[in-house]
Amino acid sequence: MFILKRQDVEISSIQHPKRDQKIPILTYQGVTFRLISVFNANQEEEARALWRDLTDNQGKACVLLEEPDRYSIWGKVRLDQLAHETHESEVSGSTTPMFTQACLLMLQAMYIDIEDLMGTKQAVTFQKAMADVFRQGRFPQTESPDAIKQLLTINPLNSLQTPAWQENHLTLLLQELHRIGKNYFGKSPFVLRTLEALQDLPSGERARFLAWMTRSPGGNLWR
Repeated sequence: MFILKRQDVEISSIQHPKRDQKIPILTYQGVTFRLISVFNANQEEEARALWRDLTDNQGKACVLLEEPDRYSIWGKVRLDQLAHETHESEVSGSTTPMFTQACLLMLQAMYIDIEDLMGTKQAVTFQKAMADVFRQGRFPQTESPDAIKQLLTINPLNSLQTPAWQENHLTLLLQELHRIGKNYFGKSPFVLRTLEALQDLPSGERARFLAWMTRSPGGNLWR
């Protein structure tokens, strides 16, 4: 749809109607957009590829925002629609701790694959890439290297405390995890190997999570 610079737009936030959470909103010529995905400054090619896929192949109304330190993609949304979506998400319970646990199982499966197949050096690089994702997406409980290391190594099904992530965090995590997986594994069947980690979930919860994934922009990449 559009490629914009920071001076072209206004970025603000609105309060989530149910949670203590701010939702980033971009405004351009009276039209509002919500954040879909964030890329580092050296990931221009990946950002443009996702933006073109969303606009050309999926028919979504999106803008690509170019900033000195990052690229971000925003999808068109009406503020009344956004309030309705967040309410529906709250009612459906689509951001239960189990969904976060499922995403962490996938994250850990890819981390283990990279370490086993490519060695410790590449595993450390992957850890740093995920730290960037967590920082730019403002994921709670990822502020320190130790916290991130625990997310990569401690079985989330045995953890005493699941991170308090919301649906926008999980959507972004799945998008970025797929993108990073493609960078490491190319066309190899990393998707199937990563999804195999969900076998650790009870069958009913696994089916519920997979159903949510089919409705999520990030989850669709894993189909």
